[in-house]
Amino acid sequence: MDGTVGRRELLKAGAAAAATLSVPALAHARAPGSNERISIGFIGSGSRAVEAHMPELHRHDKAMNAELTAFADPWRFRREQAAGMAKQWYGRDPRAFTSYRDLLALDDVDAVLIASPDHLHATHLEAAARAKKDIYVEKPLCKDLESLRRAVDAVKESGVVCQVGTQLRSFQSFTGCREAWKSGVLGTVARIEQTRNADRPYWYYRLDPDKAPPQDVDWKEFLGPLPERPYSPVQFTAWYGYREFSDGPVPGLASHFLDLVHYITGAQFPLSAVCQGGVFTFKDEHRFTCPDHVEATWVYPEGFIVHYSTVFGSAHGSTFKMIGTQATMDMQNWNKPFLTGEGAFKKGPVQGTQPVAPVERPDHWLDWLQCIRSRKQPNAPIEAGYQHAVAAIMAVRAMDTGKRQVYDPGKREIREG
Repeated sequence: MDGTVGRRELLKAGAAAAATLSVPALAHARAPGSNERISIGFIGSGSRAVEAHMPELHRHDKAMNAELTAFADPWRFRREQAAGMAKQWYGRDPRAFTSYRDLLALDDVDAVLIASPDHLHATHLEAAARAKKDIYVEKPLCKDLESLRRAVDAVKESGVVCQVGTQLRSFQSFTGCREAWKSGVLGTVARIEQTRNADRPYWYYRLDPDKAPPQDVDWKEFLGPLPERPYSPVQFTAWYGYREFSDGPVPGLASHFLDLVHYITGAQFPLSAVCQGGVFTFKDEHRFTCPDHVEATWVYPEGFIVHYSTVFGSAHGSTFKMIGTQATMDMQNWNKPFLTGEGAFKKGPVQGTQPVAPVERPDHWLDWLQCIRSRKQPNAPIEAGYQHAVAAIMAVRAMDTGKRQVYDPGKREIREG
Protein backbone atom coordinates (compact mmCIF):
# COMPACT_ATOMS: atom_id res chain seq x y z
CA MET A 1 0.00 0.00 0.00
CA ASP A 2 1.49 3.35 -0.98
CA GLY A 3 1.67 6.38 1.34
CA THR A 4 -1.23 8.22 -0.27
CA VAL A 5 -3.67 5.34 0.15
CA GLY A 6 -2.46 4.67 3.67
CA ARG A 7 -3.13 8.21 4.83
CA ARG A 8 -6.53 8.23 3.14
CA GLU A 9 -7.59 5.06 4.93
CA LEU A 10 -6.51 6.58 8.24
CA LEU A 11 -8.59 9.67 7.50
CA LYS A 12 -11.61 7.46 6.78
CA ALA A 13 -11.21 5.46 10.00
CA GLY A 14 -13.21 7.84 12.14
CA ALA A 15 -15.64 8.95 9.43
CA ALA A 16 -18.81 7.42 10.84
CA ALA A 17 -18.28 8.82 14.31
CA ALA A 18 -17.09 12.18 13.03
CA ALA A 19 -20.21 12.60 10.90
CA THR A 20 -22.42 12.42 13.98
CA LEU A 21 -20.53 15.05 15.97
CA SER A 22 -21.08 18.77 15.88
CA VAL A 23 -18.16 21.05 15.02
CA PRO A 24 -17.60 22.11 18.67
CA ALA A 25 -17.65 18.45 19.70
CA LEU A 26 -15.01 17.63 17.12
CA ALA A 27 -12.79 20.30 18.60
CA HIS A 28 -12.74 18.56 21.99
CA ALA A 29 -13.50 14.88 21.43
CA ARG A 30 -11.69 13.39 18.46
CA ALA A 31 -13.40 10.53 16.68
CA PRO A 32 -11.38 7.29 16.44
CA GLY A 33 -8.72 7.75 13.78
CA SER A 34 -9.51 11.40 13.30
CA ASN A 35 -6.31 12.47 15.05
CA GLU A 36 -4.64 12.01 11.65
CA ARG A 37 -3.83 15.48 10.34
CA ILE A 38 -5.31 16.61 7.02
CA SER A 39 -2.35 17.91 5.03
CA ILE A 40 -3.42 20.52 2.47
CA GLY A 41 -1.44 21.83 -0.50
CA PHE A 42 -2.20 24.90 -2.62
CA ILE A 43 -1.93 24.94 -6.41
CA GLY A 44 -1.89 28.67 -7.02
CA SER A 45 -1.20 31.01 -4.14
CA GLY A 46 -2.27 34.36 -5.54
CA SER A 47 -4.57 36.98 -4.06
CA ARG A 48 -7.60 34.71 -3.88
CA ALA A 49 -5.61 32.12 -1.94
CA VAL A 50 -3.90 34.43 0.54
CA GLU A 51 -6.84 36.79 1.06
CA ALA A 52 -9.68 34.26 1.25
CA HIS A 53 -8.90 30.55 1.14
CA MET A 54 -5.97 30.50 3.55
CA PRO A 55 -7.62 32.63 6.28
CA GLU A 56 -10.89 30.71 5.96
CA LEU A 57 -9.18 27.35 6.31
CA HIS A 58 -7.08 28.70 9.18
CA ARG A 59 -10.31 29.47 11.07
CA HIS A 60 -11.08 25.74 11.17
CA ASP A 61 -7.68 24.07 11.11
CA LYS A 62 -7.45 23.40 14.84
CA ALA A 63 -10.97 22.02 15.18
CA MET A 64 -10.55 19.85 12.10
CA ASN A 65 -6.85 19.00 12.67
CA ALA A 66 -5.69 20.36 9.33
CA GLU A 67 -2.55 22.15 8.22
CA LEU A 68 -1.48 24.02 5.08
CA THR A 69 1.76 22.22 4.27
CA ALA A 70 2.74 22.94 0.65
CA PHE A 71 2.42 25.62 -2.03
CA ALA A 72 2.98 25.61 -5.78
CA ASP A 73 3.00 28.81 -7.82
CA PRO A 74 5.11 30.01 -10.77
CA TRP A 75 5.46 33.47 -9.18
CA ARG A 76 8.12 33.66 -6.47
CA PHE A 77 6.48 36.67 -4.77
CA ARG A 78 3.14 34.92 -4.25
CA ARG A 79 4.73 31.58 -3.39
CA GLU A 80 6.87 33.10 -0.66
CA GLN A 81 4.02 35.26 0.63
CA ALA A 82 1.77 32.24 1.15
CA ALA A 83 4.54 30.11 2.63
CA GLY A 84 5.39 32.91 5.06
CA MET A 85 1.78 33.10 6.27
CA ALA A 86 1.71 29.34 6.83
CA LYS A 87 4.98 29.42 8.76
CA GLN A 88 3.57 32.12 11.04
CA TRP A 89 0.53 29.97 11.77
CA TYR A 90 2.16 26.57 12.20
CA GLY A 91 5.72 27.36 13.24
CA ARG A 92 7.44 25.44 10.44
CA ASP A 93 8.36 25.99 6.82
CA PRO A 94 5.92 24.51 4.29
CA ARG A 95 7.22 22.99 1.08
CA ALA A 96 7.25 25.43 -1.86
CA PHE A 97 7.40 24.59 -5.56
CA THR A 98 7.17 26.28 -8.93
CA SER A 99 5.20 23.45 -10.53
CA TYR A 100 1.99 21.78 -9.39
CA ARG A 101 3.48 18.44 -10.49
CA ASP A 102 5.99 18.50 -7.61
CA LEU A 103 3.23 19.19 -5.10
CA LEU A 104 0.99 16.42 -6.41
CA ALA A 105 3.91 13.98 -6.12
CA LEU A 106 3.97 14.42 -2.32
CA ASP A 107 2.54 11.29 -0.69
CA ASP A 108 1.80 13.11 2.56
CA VAL A 109 -0.46 15.76 0.98
CA ASP A 110 -4.06 14.55 1.34
CA ALA A 111 -5.94 17.42 -0.30
CA VAL A 112 -5.26 20.34 -2.63
CA LEU A 113 -6.91 23.70 -3.10
CA ILE A 114 -6.71 24.84 -6.72
CA ALA A 115 -6.69 28.63 -7.06
CA SER A 116 -4.70 28.97 -10.27
CA PRO A 117 -5.68 31.11 -13.29
CA ASP A 118 -8.83 30.12 -15.17
CA HIS A 119 -7.05 28.57 -18.17
CA LEU A 120 -5.28 26.10 -15.86
CA HIS A 121 -8.20 24.96 -13.70
CA ALA A 122 -9.10 21.91 -15.81
CA THR A 123 -5.46 20.82 -16.16
CA HIS A 124 -4.88 21.04 -12.43
CA LEU A 125 -8.25 19.51 -11.56
CA GLU A 126 -7.68 16.46 -13.74
CA ALA A 127 -4.12 15.98 -12.48
CA ALA A 128 -5.17 16.27 -8.82
CA ALA A 129 -7.97 13.74 -9.32
CA ARG A 130 -5.61 11.28 -10.97
CA ALA A 131 -3.20 11.77 -8.06
CA LYS A 132 -6.06 10.76 -5.71
CA LYS A 133 -6.04 14.04 -3.78
CA ASP A 134 -9.23 15.49 -2.34
CA ILE A 135 -9.92 18.80 -4.06
CA TYR A 136 -11.27 22.30 -3.60
CA VAL A 137 -11.27 23.98 -7.02
CA GLU A 138 -12.05 27.56 -7.95
CA LYS A 139 -14.53 28.38 -10.67
CA PRO A 140 -14.90 28.49 -13.59
CA LEU A 141 -13.85 24.87 -13.99
CA CYS A 142 -12.88 25.25 -17.63
CA LYS A 143 -12.90 27.41 -20.74
CA ASP A 144 -13.84 24.64 -23.19
CA LEU A 145 -16.29 21.76 -23.05
CA GLU A 146 -13.94 18.93 -24.03
CA SER A 147 -11.43 19.68 -21.27
CA LEU A 148 -14.29 20.20 -18.84
CA ARG A 149 -15.75 16.76 -19.53
CA ARG A 150 -12.35 15.11 -19.20
CA ALA A 151 -11.59 16.77 -15.85
CA VAL A 152 -15.03 16.10 -14.40
CA ASP A 153 -14.87 12.45 -15.48
CA ALA A 154 -11.47 12.11 -13.81
CA VAL A 155 -12.90 13.41 -10.54
CA LYS A 156 -15.83 11.00 -10.67
CA GLU A 157 -13.61 8.04 -11.52
CA SER A 158 -11.16 8.81 -8.72
CA GLY A 159 -13.75 8.91 -5.93
CA VAL A 160 -12.12 11.93 -4.29
CA VAL A 161 -14.07 14.57 -2.40
CA CYS A 162 -14.34 17.66 -4.61
CA GLN A 163 -15.75 21.00 -3.52
CA VAL A 164 -16.24 23.62 -6.26
CA GLY A 165 -15.58 27.20 -5.16
CA THR A 166 -19.09 28.59 -5.57
CA GLN A 167 -19.23 29.40 -1.89
CA LEU A 168 -22.49 31.36 -2.02
CA ARG A 169 -24.50 28.12 -1.92
CA SER A 170 -23.05 27.61 1.57
CA PHE A 171 -24.43 30.96 2.77
CA GLN A 172 -27.19 30.43 5.33
CA SER A 173 -29.11 33.28 3.68
CA PHE A 174 -29.17 31.63 0.24
CA THR A 175 -30.11 28.27 1.71
CA GLY A 176 -33.05 30.16 3.23
CA CYS A 177 -33.87 31.41 -0.26
CA ARG A 178 -33.90 27.82 -1.44
CA GLU A 179 -36.48 26.94 1.19
CA ALA A 180 -38.56 29.98 0.23
CA TRP A 181 -38.51 28.85 -3.40
CA LYS A 182 -39.63 25.34 -2.41
CA SER A 183 -42.56 26.77 -0.45
CA GLY A 184 -44.11 28.18 -3.61
CA VAL A 185 -44.51 31.62 -2.04
CA LEU A 186 -43.28 33.32 -5.23
CA GLY A 187 -46.00 31.86 -7.40
CA THR A 188 -45.02 31.22 -11.01
CA VAL A 189 -41.48 32.44 -11.69
CA ALA A 190 -40.63 33.18 -15.31
CA ARG A 191 -37.62 35.48 -14.86
CA ILE A 192 -34.49 35.40 -12.71
CA GLU A 193 -32.05 38.26 -13.18
CA GLN A 194 -28.78 39.66 -11.95
CA THR A 195 -27.03 42.87 -12.93
CA ARG A 196 -23.55 43.02 -11.42
CA ASN A 197 -21.85 46.34 -12.11
CA ALA A 198 -18.60 47.93 -10.94
CA ASP A 199 -16.70 51.16 -11.44
CA ARG A 200 -14.03 49.36 -13.46
CA PRO A 201 -13.08 45.82 -14.52
CA TYR A 202 -11.67 43.68 -11.73
CA TRP A 203 -8.52 42.91 -13.68
CA TYR A 204 -7.27 46.46 -13.18
CA TYR A 205 -7.02 45.76 -9.45
CA ARG A 206 -4.54 42.93 -10.19
CA LEU A 207 -2.41 44.92 -12.63
CA ASP A 208 1.03 45.23 -10.98
CA PRO A 209 3.82 44.52 -13.51
CA ASP A 210 6.60 45.96 -11.34
CA LYS A 211 6.13 43.13 -8.85
CA ALA A 212 6.72 40.46 -11.47
CA PRO A 213 10.19 40.79 -13.05
CA PRO A 214 10.93 37.93 -15.47
CA GLN A 215 13.49 36.30 -13.19
CA ASP A 216 10.78 35.78 -10.55
CA VAL A 217 8.28 34.10 -12.87
CA ASP A 218 8.21 30.69 -14.54
CA TRP A 219 6.34 31.93 -17.60
CA LYS A 220 6.19 28.52 -19.26
CA GLU A 221 4.58 27.01 -16.16
CA PHE A 222 2.02 29.83 -16.12
CA LEU A 223 1.16 29.35 -19.80
CA GLY A 224 0.58 25.64 -19.30
CA PRO A 225 -1.06 24.22 -22.46
CA LEU A 226 -1.06 27.58 -24.27
CA PRO A 227 1.44 28.32 -27.08
CA GLU A 228 4.69 29.99 -26.13
CA ARG A 229 4.91 33.77 -26.37
CA PRO A 230 7.23 36.51 -25.05
CA TYR A 231 6.90 37.22 -21.34
CA SER A 232 4.52 40.04 -20.45
CA PRO A 233 4.31 41.20 -16.82
CA VAL A 234 1.04 42.99 -17.68
CA GLN A 235 -0.56 39.81 -18.99
CA PHE A 236 0.88 37.83 -16.10
CA THR A 237 -0.46 40.02 -13.29
CA ALA A 238 -3.71 41.08 -15.00
CA TRP A 239 -4.46 37.78 -16.74
CA TYR A 240 -8.16 38.15 -15.83
CA GLY A 241 -8.43 40.74 -18.61
CA TYR A 242 -7.17 38.62 -21.51
CA ARG A 243 -9.19 36.03 -23.40
CA GLU A 244 -6.27 33.60 -23.59
CA PHE A 245 -6.47 33.14 -19.84
CA SER A 246 -10.05 34.07 -18.93
CA ASP A 247 -13.35 34.78 -20.64
CA GLY A 248 -14.47 37.72 -18.54
CA PRO A 249 -17.53 38.42 -16.37
CA VAL A 250 -19.80 35.55 -17.46
CA PRO A 251 -17.57 32.71 -16.22
CA GLY A 252 -15.79 34.98 -13.73
CA LEU A 253 -18.81 36.50 -11.98
CA ALA A 254 -21.98 34.95 -13.40
CA SER A 255 -20.75 31.47 -12.40
CA HIS A 256 -21.81 32.33 -8.86
CA PHE A 257 -25.18 33.57 -10.08
CA LEU A 258 -25.79 30.54 -12.28
CA ASP A 259 -24.80 28.17 -9.50
CA LEU A 260 -27.25 29.85 -7.12
CA VAL A 261 -30.02 29.62 -9.71
CA HIS A 262 -29.36 25.89 -9.95
CA TYR A 263 -29.04 25.46 -6.19
CA ILE A 264 -32.19 27.39 -5.29
CA THR A 265 -34.46 26.14 -8.09
CA GLY A 266 -33.10 22.62 -8.60
CA ALA A 267 -32.47 23.30 -12.31
CA GLN A 268 -29.40 21.70 -13.87
CA PHE A 269 -28.80 22.80 -17.45
CA PRO A 270 -30.23 25.53 -19.70
CA LEU A 271 -31.89 24.64 -22.97
CA SER A 272 -30.31 27.54 -24.83
CA ALA A 273 -28.19 30.65 -24.47
CA VAL A 274 -27.63 33.94 -26.30
CA CYS A 275 -25.06 36.58 -25.40
CA GLN A 276 -23.47 39.80 -26.58
CA GLY A 277 -20.50 41.65 -25.18
CA GLY A 278 -17.31 43.49 -25.96
CA VAL A 279 -14.79 46.11 -24.89
CA PHE A 280 -16.74 49.37 -25.02
CA THR A 281 -15.35 51.59 -22.28
CA PHE A 282 -11.86 50.56 -21.15
CA LYS A 283 -9.79 50.93 -24.30
CA ASP A 284 -6.24 51.80 -23.30
CA GLU A 285 -2.60 50.85 -23.73
CA HIS A 286 -3.11 47.48 -22.02
CA ARG A 287 -5.40 46.26 -24.82
CA PHE A 288 -7.51 44.05 -22.58
CA THR A 289 -9.69 41.68 -24.56
CA CYS A 290 -12.24 40.46 -21.99
CA PRO A 291 -15.58 42.25 -22.32
CA ASP A 292 -16.25 45.19 -20.05
CA HIS A 293 -19.96 45.07 -20.98
CA VAL A 294 -21.85 41.82 -21.41
CA GLU A 295 -25.48 40.62 -21.62
CA ALA A 296 -26.35 36.90 -21.42
CA THR A 297 -29.71 35.14 -21.40
CA TRP A 298 -30.47 31.46 -20.83
CA VAL A 299 -33.79 29.63 -21.23
CA TYR A 300 -34.36 26.72 -18.83
CA PRO A 301 -36.64 23.70 -19.33
CA GLU A 302 -38.26 24.44 -15.96
CA GLY A 303 -40.00 27.37 -17.66
CA PHE A 304 -38.02 30.47 -16.78
CA ILE A 305 -35.53 32.87 -18.37
CA VAL A 306 -32.26 33.68 -16.59
CA HIS A 307 -30.63 37.01 -17.46
CA TYR A 308 -27.21 38.32 -16.46
CA SER A 309 -25.46 41.59 -17.30
CA THR A 310 -22.33 43.44 -16.27
CA VAL A 311 -21.44 47.09 -16.86
CA PHE A 312 -17.93 48.21 -15.93
CA GLY A 313 -17.74 51.97 -15.68
CA SER A 314 -20.39 52.55 -13.02
CA ALA A 315 -21.27 50.54 -9.93
CA HIS A 316 -24.83 51.88 -10.04
CA GLY A 317 -27.81 49.66 -10.82
CA SER A 318 -26.81 46.21 -9.55
CA THR A 319 -29.73 43.84 -8.89
CA PHE A 320 -30.43 40.19 -8.07
CA LYS A 321 -34.06 39.07 -8.20
CA MET A 322 -36.34 36.10 -8.72
CA ILE A 323 -39.60 37.52 -10.02
CA GLY A 324 -42.84 35.60 -9.48
CA THR A 325 -46.53 36.22 -9.99
CA GLN A 326 -47.16 36.38 -6.20
CA ALA A 327 -43.89 37.82 -4.89
CA THR A 328 -40.36 38.78 -5.80
CA MET A 329 -37.33 37.51 -3.90
CA ASP A 330 -34.68 40.24 -3.75
CA MET A 331 -31.20 38.85 -3.05
CA GLN A 332 -29.04 41.86 -3.85
CA ASN A 333 -27.98 42.04 -0.20
CA TRP A 334 -26.41 38.58 0.01
CA ASN A 335 -26.77 38.37 3.77
CA LYS A 336 -30.27 39.85 4.04
CA PRO A 337 -32.51 38.71 1.19
CA PHE A 338 -36.17 39.60 1.42
CA LEU A 339 -39.56 38.92 -0.17
CA THR A 340 -41.88 41.60 -1.45
CA GLY A 341 -45.41 41.42 -2.80
CA GLU A 342 -45.11 44.83 -4.48
CA GLY A 343 -46.28 44.79 -8.08
CA ALA A 344 -47.28 41.13 -8.04
CA PHE A 345 -49.87 39.88 -10.53
CA LYS A 346 -51.66 37.85 -7.85
CA LYS A 347 -52.20 38.51 -4.18
CA GLY A 348 -50.21 36.00 -2.20
CA PRO A 349 -49.16 35.42 1.41
CA VAL A 350 -46.44 38.12 1.26
CA GLN A 351 -47.77 41.51 2.30
CA GLY A 352 -45.31 44.37 2.13
CA THR A 353 -41.79 43.04 2.64
CA GLN A 354 -40.48 40.29 4.85
CA PRO A 355 -36.99 38.89 5.41
CA VAL A 356 -36.02 35.43 4.21
CA ALA A 357 -35.21 33.26 7.21
CA PRO A 358 -31.66 31.85 7.09
CA VAL A 359 -31.00 28.12 7.35
CA GLU A 360 -28.00 27.01 9.39
CA ARG A 361 -25.20 25.17 7.58
CA PRO A 362 -21.38 25.08 7.74
CA ASP A 363 -19.40 27.53 5.62
CA HIS A 364 -17.85 26.31 2.39
CA TRP A 365 -14.37 25.57 3.73
CA LEU A 366 -15.54 23.84 6.89
CA ASP A 367 -17.96 21.76 4.81
CA TRP A 368 -15.03 20.64 2.63
CA LEU A 369 -12.93 19.62 5.64
CA GLN A 370 -15.85 17.78 7.20
CA CYS A 371 -16.48 15.89 3.97
CA ILE A 372 -12.82 14.92 3.67
CA ARG A 373 -13.31 13.08 6.95
CA SER A 374 -16.84 11.77 6.42
CA ARG A 375 -16.43 11.03 2.64
CA LYS A 376 -19.83 12.59 2.04
CA GLN A 377 -20.65 14.88 -0.90
CA PRO A 378 -19.91 18.56 -0.18
CA ASN A 379 -22.24 21.52 -0.66
CA ALA A 380 -20.92 22.18 -4.19
CA PRO A 381 -20.07 18.77 -5.68
CA ILE A 382 -18.40 18.32 -9.03
CA GLU A 383 -21.79 17.88 -10.76
CA ALA A 384 -22.79 21.39 -9.68
CA GLY A 385 -19.53 22.76 -11.05
CA TYR A 386 -20.09 21.00 -14.35
CA GLN A 387 -23.61 22.38 -14.65
CA HIS A 388 -22.76 26.04 -14.20
CA ALA A 389 -19.60 25.65 -16.31
CA VAL A 390 -21.71 24.34 -19.20
CA ALA A 391 -24.05 27.33 -18.92
CA ALA A 392 -21.11 29.76 -18.92
CA ILE A 393 -19.43 28.09 -21.90
CA MET A 394 -22.71 28.26 -23.82
CA ALA A 395 -22.93 32.01 -23.26
CA VAL A 396 -19.31 32.65 -24.21
CA ARG A 397 -19.77 30.63 -27.41
CA ALA A 398 -22.90 32.61 -28.22
CA MET A 399 -21.00 35.87 -27.69
CA ASP A 400 -18.12 34.75 -29.92
CA THR A 401 -20.23 33.30 -32.74
CA GLY A 402 -23.26 35.57 -32.63
CA LYS A 403 -25.42 32.44 -32.69
CA ARG A 404 -27.78 30.84 -30.20
CA GLN A 405 -26.28 27.83 -28.38
CA VAL A 406 -28.19 24.71 -27.36
CA TYR A 407 -27.11 22.02 -24.89
CA ASP A 408 -27.83 18.29 -25.22
CA PRO A 409 -27.44 16.74 -21.74
CA GLY A 410 -27.66 13.19 -23.07
CA LYS A 411 -24.74 13.64 -25.47
CA ARG A 412 -23.05 16.28 -23.28
CA GLU A 413 -22.67 18.49 -26.35
CA ILE A 414 -23.22 22.15 -27.18
CA ARG A 415 -24.34 23.05 -30.70
CA GLU A 416 -25.72 26.02 -32.58
CA GLY A 417 -29.48 26.05 -32.83
